[in-house]
Amino acid sequence: MRVGLLGGSFNPAHAGHRHVAELAMKRLRLDQVWLLVSPGNPLKPVAGMAPFAVRLAGAARIGDGRRVVASGIEHAVGTRYTVDTIKILLRRFPNARFVWIMGADILEQLPRWRRWVEIVRRLPLVVLPRPRYNNQALAGQAAHRLRAVRRPAREAILLPGVAPGWVFLPVRQNAISATAIRQAAKGSVL
Repeated sequence: MRVGLLGGSFNPAHAGHRHVAELAMKRLRLDQVWLLVSPGNPLKPVAGMAPFAVRLAGAARIGDGRRVVASGIEHAVGTRYTVDTIKILLRRFPNARFVWIMGADILEQLPRWRRWVEIVRRLPLVVLPRPRYNNQALAGQAAHRLRAVRRPAREAILLPGVAPGWVFLPVRQNAISATAIRQAAKGSVL
């Protein structure tokens, strides 16, 4: 089974997440995309973070429960760091061929993640464009460090289950962001 992993806070889950999941599913010929809802991102402030159950329910609403599936596995097993979650997933699902899905904004901040190089050694990455982040992400520390394992976009379909390796997938961008949604909601309350 070919599975894309899309991690995040999903604070809130929105159509942009679904857009990314569908594009990755189509371009990588994935059987499923798992929306890994973080119980608490160590790089994000706790203030303004909706409760885990609310964020998981939101992720379930944008999924279909069959091909795009919301997962609370990180909460269930008590992991906070992607590297630990990946170890558990690889152990629990030895026949799955995983690929980590991220936006260019995440590629740019990847060097701040705990043991990020180990993550890349264990799982291939597919990076989707995000407005205002693409150029700086592709010129950033992670892209530079991983340049030897970067593959052309036409080889994206080969990625699931083959690490290390990554592609930048030039696809239609979606400008929706959880930050903008939260800011708009704050503004409407006033």
